Amino acid sequence: MAIPRFPAEHLEQIARCLADARTHAQLSDIFERLGFMAPGKDEGPKWFRIREALHRRQARDGVGNNVGAFIQELMNPVGFVGERERFEALRSDLNQILAFSGIKIDKAGKLVPVQAARTLEEAEARARDLRTKLVQRGVHSEVLRFCRAELLDGNYFHTVLEATKSIAERIRTLSGLSEDGADLVQRALGGKTPLLAINSLQSETERSEQRGFASLLVGLFGTFRNPVAHAPKIQWPVAEQDALDLLGLVSYVHRRLDTAVRTHHQAS
Repeated sequence: MAIPRFPAEHLEQIARCLADARTHAQLSDIFERLGFMAPGKDEGPKWFRIREALHRRQARDGVGNNVGAFIQELMNPVGFVGERERFEALRSDLNQILAFSGIKIDKAGKLVPVQAARTLEEAEARARDLRTKLVQRGVHSEVLRFCRAELLDGNYFHTVLEATKSIAERIRTLSGLSEDGADLVQRALGGKTPLLAINSLQSETERSEQRGFASLLVGLFGTFRNPVAHAPKIQWPVAEQDALDLLGLVSYVHRRLDTAVRTHHQAS
């Protein structure tokens, strides 16, 4: 893939974005391995060394291909083992810059072509994936824990499935039950003697809230989980906005379960 020359201001933005990805010593090794002429570690901060190395190499080549090679070297996922969130955050920031050149870094750390962004809004919209938006919304950690792999793939269909599964798993853990779906909800949270209570159940208002919460979960399982789990993916399109709304609801459910307590009632 031929990569056009990067404007000077883009090279500086790329350099500043990547400056904390590696140490000075690691940068020196990469510069040497790729044949880049770069300032030494005593000649300036890391972003300066990167910017100068990229500028000199691009000026010599007349194209941006070796700039791309350097970016791929620094964004090799092997260098981020155990730091997946850091890798994704860096990839998101970097892709906002690269979008103006019609390329992006994929999950494998490779440059791939995309339609070039014309405005900052377009670049930001392309760079933000579903997981980033969920983090910005402050969703419950349980949502991210169960959905992380699917979210990073941008797979909304499976995100819906995994998110609703996470609720059932949480209720089973809290209640000690083994059922699934509506049966699980009714035994754990429904009826006059629920195993789990989201409030003190002392007043009619609180008991009504408990019943409403159980009904909400039954409806959630029936509306999303059951059809999605049994329908072929191609027949059940889930738009990003629908996924965001659903996961916001799942986050609310997990927050209520955070304060749920076991009652003295026994499972029947």
